Amino acid sequence: MSELRTPLTSWHEAYGAKMAPFAGWLMPIQYEGILIEHQHTRQHAGLFDICHMGEFRIEGPGADEALSRAVSHNLATLAPGKCRYGFLLNAEGGVLDDCIIYRFGPDVFMIVVNAACAAGDFAALRERLPQSVALTDLSAVTAKVDLQGPESVGVLEAALNENFHDLPYFGFRETTFDGAPLLVSRTGYTGELGFELYLPWDKAEAFWTALLKDERVKPVGLGARDTLRLEAGLPLYGHDLDDKHSPAEAGMGRMLTSTADYVGKDGAQRVREVLVPLRIEGRRSARHGDVLALPGGPEVGRVTSGSFAPSLGCVIAFAWVDAAQAEHADFVVRTARSELAARRADLPFYKEGTARKKLQ
Repeated sequence: MSELRTPLTSWHEAYGAKMAPFAGWLMPIQYEGILIEHQHTRQHAGLFDICHMGEFRIEGPGADEALSRAVSHNLATLAPGKCRYGFLLNAEGGVLDDCIIYRFGPDVFMIVVNAACAAGDFAALRERLPQSVALTDLSAVTAKVDLQGPESVGVLEAALNENFHDLPYFGFRETTFDGAPLLVSRTGYTGELGFELYLPWDKAEAFWTALLKDERVKPVGLGARDTLRLEAGLPLYGHDLDDKHSPAEAGMGRMLTSTADYVGKDGAQRVREVLVPLRIEGRRSARHGDVLALPGGPEVGRVTSGSFAPSLGCVIAFAWVDAAQAEHADFVVRTARSELAARRADLPFYKEGTARKKLQ
């Protein structure tokens, strides 16, 4: 089956990106190289094609109350112009998807979901919401590009001739680009100051090329996006989050502050395994599925994500570990070729990120 194409796929191909399938889409993995793109984002500003993500609009009388019963997000404390990270859970409290919800008004929301989960998420929401609440899939007409890095605010202000220094973390604002609506959200997936930007599908390439005219910006592929998010200690659905594990097991039980009786609430705090962050000296990486064991002892878990961390000069990883063994300091990763000594780490792995920086 042929992969879906974003409105920027032809641009990526024309500019020599290494392309590969991802979640059913043909996506850029790298341009100049993962290490170059990673460090440029940490130091300046990187631009990411994230048009494969899904966007749904939810609105109508009673949407607030109904949506509060469908997802784990605490909507009671979510003000218009703000967005919040949370989960769509199954009945047992396992994570069907992690997603961000934007509130536009009392009963008007947008939910942004992972590409691989979009169809299932839409079906689950439609089943949970009453027919009086409209649920519209905007994914086919909505483009999303992410501008991330400490210089991103200056780049965005220069491109749009508008001040964004007053936009708070996890705040958003509606503006325009080339006569079309543009939603600017101070969020991202790199640990750096940055913005997720939503606009009509047919305006994506013009906006992309306008941002790239700034010498502070480079295009960045999904390869560096993965190393950046892992350094920031952010989970990836399908690897570090799945429908067999609860948010509490992934270390996110503190986010479950909603008092609504949402689907999966009873199991959301269940802990049988713990998602443990690991540091491994050297460059030999742990991989998804590698066995995790105690030194000289039994298997206690398995690696979910692992990569060399360019900003740290070592390998970092996440692993699901049996809850009774999760507090150990030292572990061993059994790879196909060798055993790697691993030590429990603190999150985020990379602690110099600018995501929450107050802008003057």
